[in-house]
Amino acid sequence: MTELCDIDAVELRRLIGAKQISPVELLDSCLARIARVNPKLNAVTAMCVERARAEARAAEAKVRRGDTLGLLEGLPLGVKDLNETEGLRTTWGSPIHRDYVPAKDERMVAACRAAGAIVVGKTNVPEFGAGANTNNPVYGPTRNPFDPARICGGSSGGSAVALATGMLPICTGSDTGGSLRTPAAFCGITGFRVSPGVVPTERRPLGWTIISVQGPMGRNVADTALLLAAQARSDGADPHSRPTDPALLRPPVPADLGSLRLAVSTDLGFAIVDQRIRAAFDDRVQRIGGWFKECARADPDMAEADETFEIIRAQNFLAVQLENYRNRKAMLGPNIVANVEQGLAHSALDVARAHARQTKIFRNFQAYFRDHDVLICPTTTVPPFPIEQLYAEEVDGVKMRTYFHWLSLAYGVTLTGHPAITIPCGLEPTGTPMHLQIVGPHGGDALVLSVALALEQAMSSNPILARPIPDLTKLAT
Repeated sequence: MTELCDIDAVELRRLIGAKQISPVELLDSCLARIARVNPKLNAVTAMCVERARAEARAAEAKVRRGDTLGLLEGLPLGVKDLNETEGLRTTWGSPIHRDYVPAKDERMVAACRAAGAIVVGKTNVPEFGAGANTNNPVYGPTRNPFDPARICGGSSGGSAVALATGMLPICTGSDTGGSLRTPAAFCGITGFRVSPGVVPTERRPLGWTIISVQGPMGRNVADTALLLAAQARSDGADPHSRPTDPALLRPPVPADLGSLRLAVSTDLGFAIVDQRIRAAFDDRVQRIGGWFKECARADPDMAEADETFEIIRAQNFLAVQLENYRNRKAMLGPNIVANVEQGLAHSALDVARAHARQTKIFRNFQAYFRDHDVLICPTTTVPPFPIEQLYAEEVDGVKMRTYFHWLSLAYGVTLTGHPAITIPCGLEPTGTPMHLQIVGPHGGDALVLSVALALEQAMSSNPILARPIPDLTKLAT
């Protein structure tokens, strides 16, 4: 029998508004699932159960009185442990902040609370979000719900696992080089990297760069869009913030796929992709390509994307971690040290050239989207690997340049600033979820959601393409 915590967030919110379920009952169901599954997977970390119970009772009272309800009223929420939460421990996965308890919520968390969401706890991350293996010295590793011996992706790994297993109906995430998209791909849920500024943040260290964004995750496209509608606002604290597209504040409508010109690229013209991912992706393209007006194989021009991302990414880490590197280096993990040292080795000329190349990549993308309406490619270059392995050291026999080089399919899109969403489409050959990364035109967030929704609906009736569900019985054993 389906438990409350297994119901999609949009339906849960409808049932709460219709007085058919209580926020208290829903919270209890989520807490029971966390108790059952989390000891095996380690997705949810610091929790605030008593506060959550009090807020659930308050939401229940609002429903009974007939008060106006918020968009997320009564929905339990997981907050990524890179976001500050009032009164709830926020560690960034680092021993440096092991005992830090913020005095207030950051803007995005406050927006979710204002919409009625009930923060239940934090979700696990790699140390300072560096890398896509969600493991840190404070809480340890988070495991893949389809195979606990393998990684779940990152850095929003705890959020992805909590969603995939029904621990929580909505969770927050953030994305620099794929941190929303990679764990969504590995765990069989949806992660949406929105355009910079759509979900404003006051915490981006270099405010004018576009590589880091915050955004929503959900079990499906509609749930992801629901959370985004609460997160999306205009805020002058973020230089990229703009008036919110009204379409993002409404439930998405499925696109007419038959009117769209689809571009397909297995490697974006530069990434090294494992043959198993290539084969699974080619199979999916054969199955869905005919749904579009056109389906053309076409690689964008992303020359020198690897080095460009490496340099620009390193500047972000210098802005945040240089003081820790100088004064607390022994408390930093190898990824952080590598990032800072990489940044210190770059010259001003290196940085200038990287930004010039990023601009060229962006302009090439604009030309590319004059001929195509939407691009589909894989999200990850490899299936999830053993959890003891810090990163993929090689892909398809090629040694990786850095610990994050294997994330090239995600960070290539990051460089453009274009919106991109990941949705599941069955299983890849090793038994974990296969995925599609859907990339839209510049500023085309609403189009990306509508295409993703249409594909999700079309694939749902096909057992090969439908979203896979992890076996909770095995996880609870």
